[in-house]
Amino acid sequence: MQALVYEDPLEVRVRPVADARIERPTDALAKLTSTNICGSDFHMYAGRTNVEAGKILSHENPGQVIEVGDAVDRVKIGDWVCRPFNICCGFYKNFEQGFTGFCLTTNPGNTGAAYGYAGMGRYQGGQAELLRARYAGFNCLRLPPDAEEKQLDCVMLADIFPNGYHATVLAQVDPGESVVAYGAGLVGLMAAYSASMRGVCVVMVVDCHPDRLRLAEKLGLFLLMILRNLR
Repeated sequence: MQALVYEDPLEVRVRPVADARIERPTDALAKLTSTNICGSDFHMYAGRTNVEAGKILSHENPGQVIEVGDAVDRVKIGDWVCRPFNICCGFYKNFEQGFTGFCLTTNPGNTGAAYGYAGMGRYQGGQAELLRARYAGFNCLRLPPDAEEKQLDCVMLADIFPNGYHATVLAQVDPGESVVAYGAGLVGLMAAYSASMRGVCVVMVVDCHPDRLRLAEKLGLFLLMILRNLR
């Protein structure tokens, strides 16, 4: 299969690699159809992390299941699925407490595992034609039947939108309140958008980049507080 592979700082290359395949009964194999580039991917690309040469990058990748392991019955061949960036076994004590991003079994000696990310285990990422999904019965989110036509929406469910929404959960945002989102990057915009969804009356977005603020304005869902020079 073809994949985007990290080689050195500021150097990535699309080249042939060994096909992803089913290795355990709990695995599923998905044919990937779209992907996002996360802002955190740039840290690896720029050489600011300990990512190893040969790592396939990306952790935001919906696709269609083409094969499942014998122990997988929650997803079927032909299902459209999306996976979170982190990998969780689904049965350890952190999972029982709701901390699915801090699995203790998928990356022994560390807290948490992820696809295609530095320091988060040996798992390859999804900027490739195929991806092996670990613990597929827990980690694969089944998408609706029209997912193929809505891939650009579904890809947001892997990381960006849940990150922004979870920020409003941690902040205990309630209807009728006013909220300020500092930073109009993608996650900040998703946090502001999520605050609107949760019934906030006024959402203010603060950033010093005019292009980001223009994008926020296009969403048309919240009041902008424009600070062009924060220095």
